[in-house]
Amino acid sequence: SRPNAPVNSLVASIILMYRNNWTTEALFDRIDFDLLTRTALGLDTLDDTPFCPATFFNFQNRLLSHFVETGQNLIERVFDSLTQEQLKTLKIKTNIQRSDSFMAMSNIRSYSRTQLLIEMLIRLHRILSDDDKKRFNDILSPYIKQTSGQYLYDLERQQIPHEQEKLAMLYQSLYHGLKDKYKDVEVFGIFERVYTEHFTVVDEKMNIKDSKELDGSTLQSPDDIDATYRKKRSEHYKGQSVNITETANPDNELELITDVAVCSNNTDDSEILNDRLETIVEKTPDLEELHTDGAYGSEANDRKMEELEIDHVQTAVRGKKAEVAMEIEEVCEGDYTVTCPKQTVRSQKTKIRYKACFDTKICEQCPLNNSCPAKQQSDKRTYYFDRSDYLLGKRNRNIKSLPPERRKLRPNVEATVKEFTKPFNHKGKLKVRGLFKTMVYAHAMAISINFGRVWRYLGKNPEYFALRKLGFCILDGLFGRIAGNSRDKRWKLNIRDKSRCWPTSRWNFNRAA
Repeated sequence: SRPNAPVNSLVASIILMYRNNWTTEALFDRIDFDLLTRTALGLDTLDDTPFCPATFFNFQNRLLSHFVETGQNLIERVFDSLTQEQLKTLKIKTNIQRSDSFMAMSNIRSYSRTQLLIEMLIRLHRILSDDDKKRFNDILSPYIKQTSGQYLYDLERQQIPHEQEKLAMLYQSLYHGLKDKYKDVEVFGIFERVYTEHFTVVDEKMNIKDSKELDGSTLQSPDDIDATYRKKRSEHYKGQSVNITETANPDNELELITDVAVCSNNTDDSEILNDRLETIVEKTPDLEELHTDGAYGSEANDRKMEELEIDHVQTAVRGKKAEVAMEIEEVCEGDYTVTCPKQTVRSQKTKIRYKACFDTKICEQCPLNNSCPAKQQSDKRTYYFDRSDYLLGKRNRNIKSLPPERRKLRPNVEATVKEFTKPFNHKGKLKVRGLFKTMVYAHAMAISINFGRVWRYLGKNPEYFALRKLGFCILDGLFGRIAGNSRDKRWKLNIRDKSRCWPTSRWNFNRAA
């Protein structure tokens, strides 16, 4: 059932909170005393209070519960619905788009491995019954008298390996002694995860795993079980990765974000794109050209792009540049021409792939002879390839086939990334933790960024205010009231100048939203 408060006001408050980087306390302070915020939420009088803090927190908890039960992020559905209406009404071309990703670091403490193991013991001790605390008091007492950081501070570096061996035996004892009683308790579940990730049995003895055996998916903090680790360009990140896609047709007067995806930050960009391609095409069926950087290229993406008839344009190529370029062109289905720096030949079909046979007399005179990928055979040099090699070469050449004005469409997506990361703190961290809250943040920010672009565009083009299906579909559906004056009255607008829109009734949305 719906909450006992206007849902649009609750959603709008989430958007405003993330957009302006407010704390929850600051949000309610604004709702109580800031007229612009109250107007944006559709509050007519100073006496109106849309909801209390408890309702706001319960609403967010219900969003999370719905996501856990169904896998649906309702804020994402709001974003998709609004974006489709904006694209349709403003007639924005979506056949050319661009994509990029950024790291969203979780608001968690950075633990060393030993400190994390000790911290989990302290957290586990808190949820034990009094009897169990007495039962394990002797082995836990050295750790629970102080914080994990304080305990670690007193250790010498050479003592750490021995301490880890002690922790291995302690974890084994606690796990087997508590698993039957606490198996359904959340904290014990996190403890069990740490136990299985960091320890292993070798010759019937519990040992700590070598650090090389741990990957980025191991638990980074008990406060955020979804956070993963990734090292990128010598920088260390713990949290999630956000991928955004937006329109990029040069004919558009404004560009809108069409898709937002949040994944673990150790997921490669090419995998994220492969997972989102069909969703993006479902939202924008006319997509023909997608601009990305070199990180998005992969064999799987090449096949999917071909299947969906999308040209993948990369501004850079991942990997080492070939010393001798072999250009493969498709003449017709199953028939190719292969061009090296000195000659062009037709392909021949083998059982599982294709081959191109080059004249050895010409090859012997080529200065690149020693670096050629074609293999020397008795009377010829043969280059073997398959469909994936053709698609790879096609992707790498796509940017050269475009007119100059369309070769530099991708970099502008960096400005959109900057809008998303503006609320981050000086360490590049969000104010929230967890995958779902990062998803809510990303989609709320996308809604506000699109709304800001549309609002600025309407301010510069006042004639568009006549298109009431857009103007108040957004304002009424997102920031408006549930009940009040008749809808017809709210459509009447007087255009005073290019930057102001005054409704004829007492509604005043000037710069409020």
